[in-house]
Order: sequence, then C-alpha cells, then structure tokens
Amino acid sequence: MDLGLKDRVYIVTGGTRGLGRAAARELVADGARVVVSGRGEKSVAAAEAELGGRGQAVGVVADNADPVAPGRLIGAARDAFNRLDGVLISVGGPPVGTSDTIDDDLWRAAFESVFLGAVRLSRAVAAELDGGGVIGFVLSSSVYEPIPGLALSNAFRPGLAGYAKNLANELGPRGIRVVGLVPAHIETDRVRELDAHTGHADAARARATAGVPLRRYGTPEEFGRSAAFLLSPAASYLTGVMLSVDGGVRRSF
Repeated sequence: MDLGLKDRVYIVTGGTRGLGRAAARELVADGARVVVSGRGEKSVAAAEAELGGRGQAVGVVADNADPVAPGRLIGAARDAFNRLDGVLISVGGPPVGTSDTIDDDLWRAAFESVFLGAVRLSRAVAAELDGGGVIGFVLSSSVYEPIPGLALSNAFRPGLAGYAKNLANELGPRGIRVVGLVPAHIETDRVRELDAHTGHADAARARATAGVPLRRYGTPEEFGRSAAFLLSPAASYLTGVMLSVDGGVRRSF
C-alpha cells in the first residue's frame, strides 16, 4: 500500500529516541522527510545521521517547553525542505511520583513540557498548514485509565487528548486533521525504566505481559508504522481519532 508520503515533510519532536524516533524512521522509510528534535546535541546528530542526513532529515536541538521551539522547528522545515505537511508531537514521560510526593516545581515543569509545549507547537504548526496537513500527538494509556505511580502523566495526558479532540473540530473545516496515538507496553527505554522502578523488573514485565491479549510487549517499529499511517494521506478521512497501539490492552469500545 502506497501511503503517499513521498517528499512530504513532518516535524517529529522527541525524534531522537523511543517512540518519536521510531515514527521518524518509518516516515523516512516511506519517502517522507523529517525535522527531528531532541534536547541533546549528540542524540540529535546521531538521529539525523541514522535517518539519512541532510537530504532526508534535519536535527534541531530544542525543548518542547521552550517558547521559541515552534518557530525554530518550523523555520528548519522551511529552510531545509521548503514545505511542511504535519507534525508529530512526542515528549518524554514526566517523572514518576504519586500526588503526595510531587511538589509544585515538578507540576509546573511537567505542565510546560507535556501539555503547554504541545499546545504551543500545535498552534504554531496549524497556522502554517494548508488543507491535507495533519497534527499528531503521542499520548499514553493514562488517557483512559490512571497508571499507578504516574500522577503527572495521569493528569496531563487526558487533558492533552481532550485538547486534541477539540482541535480536530476547529481545524476540520480547513481540511487539517488531528490524530492521537495511545501506546501501552511498547518496548522502549521509558517502559524498561518504569519496570525497573518497581524493584522487580522481570516480575513487572511478566504481570504486564499477562494483561496484554497478544501476550507480549509491542516493538517501536510497530508503533512507528501506526504513526506513519495516521500521518499519511492514506488516512485522509481519519481525524479526532485516538488510536490505541497496545496489543489489545484497552478492552472497551
């Protein structure tokens, strides 16, 4: 199936590792070009090289929480490729913690990076897109059900999903789509860290796997292919959708 991604240009934040990098890799594999961002110079340079270098990918050191990041990312896409077709907004998971252990500074920092940074970037990109453009959000299964020990994610991810649904209604008349991906139990460094945080990583993984109908963790490549499809013209009549990429963990309709 031709996804229609050839020569289209996407910004992928958090594109130097984990789910963002997996999505960027699959976009490029299907012919798209990408601007990937991350917070470290070395990781950004490595991602750019892996994704094909300047003809296919441009790396930008940027933090989603920084108010100037949207302008820098959009400018990089225009300068390198002279077009912009969409964005996938991914940000690393906020710190582990329960409501009684998280102080005001951590709440503010997580709000800036997880929520406000995503809103700010989506707003800036929406102003640049024409009909056929797309804005994607990488969310979490905490959108549907709180995850023990992740109070910050449990608070901000559902709010971001609600914002995405609202944005889909607002941008639909302009022909711009808004989509969300809701991963669970994908084999990334973040998931391994969360398993290890329990103090019994193997046991945590076994419990989680037992709750997945497919009885395994998903791979980053599987997530990346789902993201590439949702961002592509092949998904041109899908908007406002929250796609669970979780091996069947979410059992409700």
